Amino acid sequence: MPSDAGGRPSADGSPAPQAPDGRGPAFAAPARVPLPDASGPREATTRLIAHGCWYPSADPAGAQVAFICDRGGVPQLWVSPVDGDAPRLLDDGPDPVREVSWSPDGRWIAYTTAPGGGEQKRVLCVRPDGSDRHIMAGAEPGSSAHLGCWAHDGSAVAVTVAVPTEPAPDTTAEPALALAGAALGRVAERLSEHGHGPMGDGVLLEAARLDTAPHADHGLALPSAPTDREPGIVSPHTTVETLTTDTRGDRHTAPAAGFGDGLSAYLVDPDGVTAPVLLATERDAATLRVCDLSRDGALALLRRGPRGRREAVVLRITDRVTTCVTPVADGDPWIGAFSPGADTLWLRSDAYREFAVLLAAELGPEGQPRGWSVGASRDDSDLELLRCAHDGSAAVLAWNVRGTSEVEIFDVATPGATGATGAPDAAGVPDAAGAGGSTGTSGTSGTTEASPGEARATAGTTETPSERSRPVLELPHEVVTRIADAGPGRLLLALSGSQRRPGIWWLPGGATMVRTPWSSADEDAVPPGRPPVRPVHRRLTARDGVPLNGWYYRAPGRNPGEPAPCVIYLHGGPEDQERPVLEPLYHEIVGRGVDVFAPDVRGSSGYGRSFVDSDLGEGRFAAIDDVADCAAHAVLSGSADPSRLAVMGRSYGGYLTFASLVWHPELFRTGVAVCGMSDFATFFQGTEPWIAQSAAHKYGHPGRDRELLRRLSPMSRIDALRAPLLAVHGEHDTNVPPGESEQFVRAARERGLNAELLTLRDEGHDFLRADNRRLFRRAAADWLERHLTG
Repeated sequence: MPSDAGGRPSADGSPAPQAPDGRGPAFAAPARVPLPDASGPREATTRLIAHGCWYPSADPAGAQVAFICDRGGVPQLWVSPVDGDAPRLLDDGPDPVREVSWSPDGRWIAYTTAPGGGEQKRVLCVRPDGSDRHIMAGAEPGSSAHLGCWAHDGSAVAVTVAVPTEPAPDTTAEPALALAGAALGRVAERLSEHGHGPMGDGVLLEAARLDTAPHADHGLALPSAPTDREPGIVSPHTTVETLTTDTRGDRHTAPAAGFGDGLSAYLVDPDGVTAPVLLATERDAATLRVCDLSRDGALALLRRGPRGRREAVVLRITDRVTTCVTPVADGDPWIGAFSPGADTLWLRSDAYREFAVLLAAELGPEGQPRGWSVGASRDDSDLELLRCAHDGSAAVLAWNVRGTSEVEIFDVATPGATGATGAPDAAGVPDAAGAGGSTGTSGTSGTTEASPGEARATAGTTETPSERSRPVLELPHEVVTRIADAGPGRLLLALSGSQRRPGIWWLPGGATMVRTPWSSADEDAVPPGRPPVRPVHRRLTARDGVPLNGWYYRAPGRNPGEPAPCVIYLHGGPEDQERPVLEPLYHEIVGRGVDVFAPDVRGSSGYGRSFVDSDLGEGRFAAIDDVADCAAHAVLSGSADPSRLAVMGRSYGGYLTFASLVWHPELFRTGVAVCGMSDFATFFQGTEPWIAQSAAHKYGHPGRDRELLRRLSPMSRIDALRAPLLAVHGEHDTNVPPGESEQFVRAARERGLNAELLTLRDEGHDFLRADNRRLFRRAAADWLERHLTG
């Protein structure tokens, strides 16, 4: 009997899809694994008053909402009426829930979990009443699965299965995007006819490859560029340029092979009646996610590539042709959507720009881009979230304005929305200072992308905002983390702010937002008697003239001119950004009389592409100096006591903590490093393959740039360490393995220094369980209080 990629019989007896090299099945086919039902009323065994709710997804009518909530001490799947106050727990398992998606037909809720709190994930499905719960993908040992979009009729959901692959011997070839074969023509028929036909006999064909770095003038991102096949149509039979760490080059250079997982994207029937359909595979890859399917099932929108080099790929399913590849922005993985008629593709893209914009491609009947236009842009702000309405009438845009969010509703149904005949090109790229963003200035919308000469002539001109952009919504809190439909004309927004826990707010059709009854009330954000500290935005200049920003949290009860003990807290990424949201760790620290200054050093997002890329290669040393410059600013401003400074950070911020303690040992009295890298050689050996691929672009290739990575590694300067250190790590962290903290602590102790290691059980790279988060906060605050105020 024929078997699938996991060695199991195919549901319809069809042959298993084969990998592009012919060595065997395509990485891993999803396997349905039934689980106990979760039907009936449920409640968490322990209930936190100050809980958070996030990641909403509504049923088709907008009456019920599935969401993630940690009121039981761990992020779990809940469902509730939008305006009701009786939420039900749908999955009371110990594994944290990461994403949620309600099917368009209302019959299923798909979600992802992180077993053991680690980095590998599973995709599950459950009925809204809690019945028929099962694992859809990621059950196989060593595999991981990622949730994609639903087919618009709810008959299938896209999942990506990741299986580690052996490193490829050739380090000059770009990872192949191999497409499903001719039998996948049935997918379009299946989706358009709402049927349940066989899905398991996809055949892989020749790989589709990028021909150059996507930002090059003649790259695949340019639909007007002629190829050997047809003018205006991209060719899938071209070669690639490999990754370099030269900071003068473009950040979207294609990666080298030898890192990453084997990724296979499938359409999976949640009812388990038909076998999975293989859409695409990619070897040695960082990511591959199916973001949207056209209503007729003919086109798929995929997001692929490591951070800093994300790409949108339009795949014509019926004849296995890639019709478009163009760069898209980092951040939220849901990068865009097709219009209902698939005649327009809307993308959140920073192609040839400092800041991400709403980019539109007019699509021909075969899925080829015929013209490009900029729907909305701002000179100094990234388009951070994009949500297209199901009926295609509008898009909700969330802009990142110096760390806070602004939301507007944009009319995408107006005729002439994509009347451009040009293509994205390099003409709109501003100079290295990053002063501009696109053709048009802050608040422009409906602008047309010009030809190269016209773009140079019009860049920076002022235009009147189009009527297609409605007024900015008034938000009750500073940051939007997710936008979801809640029925016709209604929205759900997940919000975070400096004075509240994450919660979900409902926009029922008017302009006034209403907090859902099951989200924490603002007064429950922290225990009574000590309100949250509202941070103050700070600007400073690094020693080489680069402008930096950050948020300063002043410990309560201290006179404004009195220098205080202060910890410089560094976020991860490096591309993360410090946002003005309630951080319980900061609340704990300032409650001990210690100020917190949380800056965005170079490499952070929110300030343009040039700033994000300014820490590449040798620029990493300047980022380490930024930490010292931020400490100097805190002292020179009169806020911080120079004799009582500490440095602390998580993930990449943990690396910067290790680095700051050995590059600037005279500045800091102590440090707290959380899940940080201490030696790039051991980090690359132990991390997840997809992390290694992204990290090679950010830090350097472990083969070609071995000497640079050695000089950047804190372990290479361990003899300079003088300060006591607390390291914290999750035991299941496969992003930055625990050995990175262990070896630094061990080396510090061997040199007679005070160094301690706190290992949190059942946690990965993110600390998700309430008891462990509480233990971590108190241990870190105790350590800082003892060394800075004792």
